[in-house]
Amino acid sequence: MKTNMRHPLFLITLLLFFLSFGNASIAAAETLAAPQLGIQEASEKLRLKIQQDKSFIQDFPQVNEFVHQNIYPYVDFNRMSALVLGQNWKQASSDDRVRFTKEFQTLLIRTYSRAFVEFKDWSVRYLPLNMESGATKVIVNTEVLQPGIQPIGVSYRMVLVDGVWKAYDIMIEGVSLVTNYRSSFNTEIARTGSLTSVIDDLSKRNSGALATKG
Repeated sequence: MKTNMRHPLFLITLLLFFLSFGNASIAAAETLAAPQLGIQEASEKLRLKIQQDKSFIQDFPQVNEFVHQNIYPYVDFNRMSALVLGQNWKQASSDDRVRFTKEFQTLLIRTYSRAFVEFKDWSVRYLPLNMESGATKVIVNTEVLQPGIQPIGVSYRMVLVDGVWKAYDIMIEGVSLVTNYRSSFNTEIARTGSLTSVIDDLSKRNSGALATKG
């Protein structure tokens, strides 16, 4: 499947999706709002895991399992998957919806986990959060700071699900991860004529990655 989601900015975005909120100082963390704190808690677990075992990030099956246990609770993959497939989600069977959500989650981890090894020396600036009382959706705006380059605007669309704030889309400089993947999958579904065929192919590639360490 061809997609421009391997562009360095999107690699950084997915990396930040797992790590950025864990980069706040303790003092700064005390001022963060609930949507920010949820991701911070999950990402801090990952930061500590990498510090304790630097070989961890090279083992994709282990990364996949860790993300499923520690990051998954803070991501609304069902909503994200529905938005990615768009009209195809409405027409999909219940089985295909479940399968696509599982395989899409693995695809994201498989595609971007290698970026952890290369991305260093960064910090995050949290912009004012515009959230009304009682809101169930919010956009968390941040700027990623790296020495020698202009700040990169990274925004997270989040929704409140059963009392937990979960991310369901990420935008870099206004460009949406969901929108990019929707275009890619729509092209593949139109080419093959079947969502099931696309899921089957994705499952085979994911299974191959999960069976390989390093």
